[in-house]
Amino acid sequence: MQYVVFDLEWNNVYGRKINGFINEIIEIGAVKLDENLNEISSFSSFVKPCIGKRLRGSVKKLTHITNDDVLGGELFTHVFSAFRKWIGSEPTVILTWGDGDIRVLIENYKYLNGITYIPFLTNYVDLQVFVQRKVKTEKGQQIGLGKAAEALGIDDADYSHHRALDDSRLSAECFRKVFDENDLAGFIRPCNTEFYAKLAFKPHPISNLKNPLVDKKHLTYSCPDCKANAHRQTDWKYSNRFFRAVFRCPYCGKMSKVSVRFMRMYDRVDVKKTVVPYIPPETDKENSE
Repeated sequence: MQYVVFDLEWNNVYGRKINGFINEIIEIGAVKLDENLNEISSFSSFVKPCIGKRLRGSVKKLTHITNDDVLGGELFTHVFSAFRKWIGSEPTVILTWGDGDIRVLIENYKYLNGITYIPFLTNYVDLQVFVQRKVKTEKGQQIGLGKAAEALGIDDADYSHHRALDDSRLSAECFRKVFDENDLAGFIRPCNTEFYAKLAFKPHPISNLKNPLVDKKHLTYSCPDCKANAHRQTDWKYSNRFFRAVFRCPYCGKMSKVSVRFMRMYDRVDVKKTVVPYIPPETDKENSE
């Protein structure tokens, strides 16, 4: 078994085929690790753009990649072929920091080749999720690669951030810090039809309270001081992805503004609930007089 950790840099451009924007890959970097997590090989290549012609200023500033750099690269189909050959035929687990790079790779492969399935993808691990579970971040919280390295005691001063090969090596170093073969087994996802369907699914907020996926138990509120069910004072109003209403405790009179978001994921509904004290707006005394 070998592990391949890869990272992509991309440029957001308009794709005429889809009448919308696409993140076009401009650099691929990867490291290959043996079963003992020793680096045995690396891959790095610029990708010559064929959808967008020039890099956005924000991309150049973030990555320090220039237009001349990418124009000197190979076309995506050539780089992809070389990347696939470099990975080889040995049983492989592919890892990326977050699933964004996998999504972008699939998106580019489909746009440029008309094929959805990536030939070398058989087993995949979202390294960000694996590391976060190991360092025990709060549920729903996401940490970036740099913050994760800091939490694991890794000095990232020698790595160029937002460059594909260095980010791959830093990701691999985080992987080494938390590696446990038995634990990892639970995070390995087979790249089957469901895997691609889940990646293609776009999470979206539910904006209708009558949606059968809305669990009504989240639309109640108990006073933390009196332990009593608070009474809703206003209708639920949908704003900025959240349903919002004001509640009042029947005993202490404390008023609270409750906000609930129902996010439709591929295989579940993610619920986020926040509560803040509610202060009624003051009456304009001058107008009342």
